[in-house]
Amino acid sequence: MLMKYDITLIGNYTKDTVVTTKETKYVDGGGFNYGAHAARALGAKVAAITRLNINDKHVVDNLKAIGIDVFPTYTPESTHMELIYPTNNFDNRTLIMPKSAGSFTSKQFEDINSKIFLVNASIRDEFKLETLFDLKTKGALIGIDLQGFIRTKDTENILINSTWEQKKEALGMTHYLKADGVEAEFLTGESDLVSAAKVLRAYGPKEIIITHKDGVLVYADNKIFQEPFKLKKIIGRSGRGDTCGASYVFMRLTSNPETATKWAAAATSIKMESDTPLKKDKKTIQNLVKMYN
Repeated sequence: MLMKYDITLIGNYTKDTVVTTKETKYVDGGGFNYGAHAARALGAKVAAITRLNINDKHVVDNLKAIGIDVFPTYTPESTHMELIYPTNNFDNRTLIMPKSAGSFTSKQFEDINSKIFLVNASIRDEFKLETLFDLKTKGALIGIDLQGFIRTKDTENILINSTWEQKKEALGMTHYLKADGVEAEFLTGESDLVSAAKVLRAYGPKEIIITHKDGVLVYADNKIFQEPFKLKKIIGRSGRGDTCGASYVFMRLTSNPETATKWAAAATSIKMESDTPLKKDKKTIQNLVKMYN
């Protein structure tokens, strides 16, 4: 029997070591994890599809505890990620991936019926083009995070952005494209976010979401929408884009782009005040949304 959801997040769990100028922290990461928490906090019926080692099953249990249906595949290794922030500019970081949980197959989502599928891969080949084609046949709206399609590893396991030869095929199937400012500039050659968003839109996606250190920019319906992050102090940079992207695409099921952008900015602001995924309720997020009006 097909299970029905508002939004389904797909991505490997990542066992993160976060190194800043002040401290080293160990956190449960993965774009699917941050995104699933955010969508659930906003009231979505959420599914999460992931790959991880059985020793990290507590991540699955934590998601189930807040009402998310999880479909895990247990693998020999979980993905390990080291995130190094050498300065206080949290857009400047080095990512190292010594271990990976491997690639998804269409079998992992064949029994899922969802209004939106949001692919939050960490690296190219975690979600291959042929798997994206299979996902498209389900007839749902597809969203992807650009990082999972332009990132590759060098010989020292450092993640680097690489030429994406399959971008036209992949982006032609995509409704929502999420990127950060650095990734958007890499793919388009445009340092101006508005210009970058318009180039990305020309590749095929219907709506573009770009996060940056100060806020979020959305290009939808041939209009630009921008909102700042409003937070007291940045505690957790990791998961910023994942939270923002999932919040935006879920809110678009019932809201126009302008409203969805406000909710995404508010949810992300609250998330960044903690190094954990978003754990506040919708009312708390709504109170911050009021400050955007």
